[in-house]
Amino acid sequence: MSAAGSGAPRVEVCAVVLAAGEGTRLRPLTERLPKALCPVGNVPLLDRVLARLAGLGLTGPERVAVNACYLGEQVVQHVGGRATLSVEPGAPLGTSGALGNLRNVIDGRGVLVGNADGYLAHPSLAPGPDIAALLAGWDGETVRLLGQPADNPGEPGTFSGHRFAGFSLLPWRLVRGLTAEPGDLVRTVWRPAEAAGTLEVVPFDGTYLDTGTPRDYLAANLHAAAGGNLVGAGATVDGRCTRAVIGAGAVVHGEVTDAVVWPGGTVHRGERLCRVIRAGVDLTVAG
Repeated sequence: MSAAGSGAPRVEVCAVVLAAGEGTRLRPLTERLPKALCPVGNVPLLDRVLARLAGLGLTGPERVAVNACYLGEQVVQHVGGRATLSVEPGAPLGTSGALGNLRNVIDGRGVLVGNADGYLAHPSLAPGPDIAALLAGWDGETVRLLGQPADNPGEPGTFSGHRFAGFSLLPWRLVRGLTAEPGDLVRTVWRPAEAAGTLEVVPFDGTYLDTGTPRDYLAANLHAAAGGNLVGAGATVDGRCTRAVIGAGAVVHGEVTDAVVWPGGTVHRGERLCRVIRAGVDLTVAG
């Protein structure tokens, strides 16, 4: 990849965005959209990841791949020619199987892997530069994870007292042995690297939410709104909005507080929505 400064990685790096998941905890919202396309701050989560990669100089199908499975046709149409697409038949292959399925695309390079459902925001750095420390000076041998200090450093699922924050950097020497069988990077790469003393955690000094539950998905949207209202293009709002995210083309006649209205959604006159997500004219999910 191209990067400025002496901290640039010493090896070539490509990127893979994991966007195949079903998002079962976000149902029934994800019965309408794949989780990767659910909007946060009126921007699909997948687009947020692609923008962050672009901020690192990683763009286009030669440098970026996106996997898809659940409602995969929506992901394929949305990505278009912006990345190489890997459509997994049947059930998703998991984080490890997805990379095994893309070995021919990665082809000797290190790979920056990003979860499409991760929401990251830094108080002072733009997307891309905010995670550049993950790549800085990388020798192409170690496994790196972006992390945040855990409330309980000893809790299950932590790495060096940190919880995973959506991005990992993997060397080709480990990726080349992965197969296209269902599997999880935690078991096939991360924990073995930790046991071998070749795993590093790079702290992320910002906000990270995995958006996997309605509560965290709502929290990410409200964080993006920064205490105000975000109103998408073509929305009609003659009701009252307080700390709300209103999608493009939505119609709000009622009252919306600490809530999200998806693009094209409707809040009827006399309705009062608080701490919920509204999709369409009648689907309301508590956050």
